[in-house]
Amino acid sequence: MAEDRFRGFAMTWNGTPVSDEQIREWLLGLVAGEGFAYGYRKLTVCLRKQYKLVINKKKVYRLCKELDILRPQRRIKIKHPRRLANNREVTSPNQLWEIDHKYGFITGEKRFFYLMCIIDVYDRAIVDYHIGLSCEGRHAAQVLQRALFKRQLFERSSRPIIRSDNGPQFISHAFEEACSTLETEHERIPPKTPNKNAHIESFHSILERECLSCQEFMTYQQAYKAVTDYIYFYNHRRIHGSLYDLSPAEFTDAFSHNLVKPFVVKV
Repeated sequence: MAEDRFRGFAMTWNGTPVSDEQIREWLLGLVAGEGFAYGYRKLTVCLRKQYKLVINKKKVYRLCKELDILRPQRRIKIKHPRRLANNREVTSPNQLWEIDHKYGFITGEKRFFYLMCIIDVYDRAIVDYHIGLSCEGRHAAQVLQRALFKRQLFERSSRPIIRSDNGPQFISHAFEEACSTLETEHERIPPKTPNKNAHIESFHSILERECLSCQEFMTYQQAYKAVTDYIYFYNHRRIHGSLYDLSPAEFTDAFSHNLVKPFVVKV
């Protein structure tokens, strides 16, 4: 089958590569929604119909087994109950952060790399990020810890709420344990509601349009440099209409010195 030519991704009908990480996320969404009663064979059909994937049931079985969602074992014991994302009004930085991951393709090596970012909903800064050839719960935990350190929030009693989708990294034991240890409330959006994670989704769209789609990466090192350089540009120089035509770094400085009028972000 076409998807087995290179382990780690499948292909759509039109030849677009899709990472196993994305397929895992789609499977979790299916199981949480209309596919809750399906076994791996019917989940394979759903992937083919809904996402136009060229994929066989053996690969879907393997991914379901990795996620522990094969139908007989689907009664998963959850130590950390899911907190659904609430409607909120954000009035300053460090109240609500969104976290999500995105993948890019390395043409020269025929494999994916992964980017996971935390964005502050108020000042739109990428507080911290992980870029690598894998993207797991432990990486999400590390990014959260570094973000709290960068914002000097360990000495404060009030810490940001961290909002995510239901990707495998964010329902993992490693990430949930980190949220508990770091005394950070974690809330997850319902399946198929990306609008509730709109700010990180918007950043990833900008990244795709202004960086990833503009060049073809031949090596991981090339991709790493391009993405890290772009994130620095985004934080320090790229202007935002919603931030009075300032970059996130410029807005943060102006906000801290009461040089801009406060506003409310409704999410």
